[in-house]
Amino acid sequence: MDQAEGLRNIIKKQDIQQTRKPAGKTARVITVTSGKGGVGKSSISVNLAIALSQMGKRVVVLDADFGLANVEIMLGIHPRYNLADLMFRGRSMTDIITYGPEEVGFISGGSGIEEMANLTREQVFHLVHKLSELDRLADVIIVDTGAGIGNTVLEFVAASSEVLLVTTPEPTSITDAYALLKSLNSCSSYNSGQTVVKMIANQVRNHGDADELFKKIGVVVNKFLDIQIEYLGAVPYDANMSRAVIRQEPVILSAPRSMSAYSLNGIAGKLENRERRTGHRPGIMQLFSSVIQMKFNR
Repeated sequence: MDQAEGLRNIIKKQDIQQTRKPAGKTARVITVTSGKGGVGKSSISVNLAIALSQMGKRVVVLDADFGLANVEIMLGIHPRYNLADLMFRGRSMTDIITYGPEEVGFISGGSGIEEMANLTREQVFHLVHKLSELDRLADVIIVDTGAGIGNTVLEFVAASSEVLLVTTPEPTSITDAYALLKSLNSCSSYNSGQTVVKMIANQVRNHGDADELFKKIGVVVNKFLDIQIEYLGAVPYDANMSRAVIRQEPVILSAPRSMSAYSLNGIAGKLENRERRTGHRPGIMQLFSSVIQMKFNR
């Protein structure tokens, strides 16, 4: 039996165990991505995490942007351990979660995201088992991916049931967002019936610009790609957001009455309202199982 077959057996066993758990024991996983850097993806991830926490949710942000530390910089925290410490150095799930403002938890992916393809059978079993604990520790897990169309980004997006695509009105941002969706559509592991992409228009001047942005992307996607895409909301261009990033503070906390904070709270409210109508949630364990399998099959 080869390594990939062994992995599939492990995941199958974990899936059976997952279905036997009482309802409500898996976290809601929201993957946030973008076609290019510099569009405010990580800032939106952090602020939505804060907003959902203020609504009473236990929120953990997983930074899956290998090699960068945008989320921890924006939260103003410095984690001692990361995902690789969980995988290879015997640390527990509670060890690698660092808590920041509003009790939002944070996990640094570190080099662990890239190293998942090299796991042994025992390490895969250990990781998937530990991730089931994270499902119990959080109500919502926000996965902040890298920007662009690299393999790791596509693996997380393809494995996710709920994806937030952040883009801006800049022509390059629109082009790169479509390139990401086109690559996703061509990904062999992508299932259009299981993944819904929700677009957030960032740094827009007015609602008309936001509507036009979604129209530009939505029309082309609906015509050429087999992808479900919805419009979730817009965040206006706001100097308060820029100042908050420089100060390493979420704008929802540093300028709670600003236009951007108001819009982000509104988007979080929409996510919360849709959550009440959601049925079965795959959870973080299933997401990572799918990502690891994709890495083995790459």
